[in-house]
Amino acid sequence: MKTVKFTQMRDGDKADYAFLDRHERAYAAGTADRLLKALVELDESLSGYQVTRLEHSLQAATRAWRDGADSDWLVAALLHDIGDIYAPYNHDEYAAAVLRPFLREQCVEVVAMHGDFQKLYYAHHVGGDRTARDRHAASPYFDDCAAFCERWDQTSFDPAYDTLPLQTFAPLVHEVFARTAYDSAVIRSGAREPLMRPDVAEERAA
Repeated sequence: MKTVKFTQMRDGDKADYAFLDRHERAYAAGTADRLLKALVELDESLSGYQVTRLEHSLQAATRAWRDGADSDWLVAALLHDIGDIYAPYNHDEYAAAVLRPFLREQCVEVVAMHGDFQKLYYAHHVGGDRTARDRHAASPYFDDCAAFCERWDQTSFDPAYDTLPLQTFAPLVHEVFARTAYDSAVIRSGAREPLMRPDVAEERAA
């Protein structure tokens, strides 16, 4: 079988959908590689900063690495702006949707909220609401998002910073996206892990 037999989904049979399931699983296995390619394409997105969007993403992940962050935080920091290419007005929600099946809920929700939290630093200069993050006051991850933005996001526009290359983080992306989607042991709804682990940071700096 090279294609399914049906032209309307309701007419498909078990063989058709078994065939599609194999194709879809094979395609899903390539998600990490497509995301790494999309990161490189961020260099073609929004300009005007002193660093490219790819450099910003790598710098955020590097800062997280040097803070001793775990793999979920590192991948969240690396991919938090992956939506900039296709969803400039809700890039945070777009990125969170990509990450949601594979990362701890804490990290996904921080990525989903970070656009509002970043407004604290600039919105008042362009007629926006710098208190937009207050709408998330009830979130159990409010403080995590505030720390994420303060330590890793808003700081990562420095062309002089010693940023690690994409190859440093690529294995983590492959590791995370090889997980079983929506695994409750990964999602860990309500669990909170620290952004900074001084002991791990010290080991990485050695």
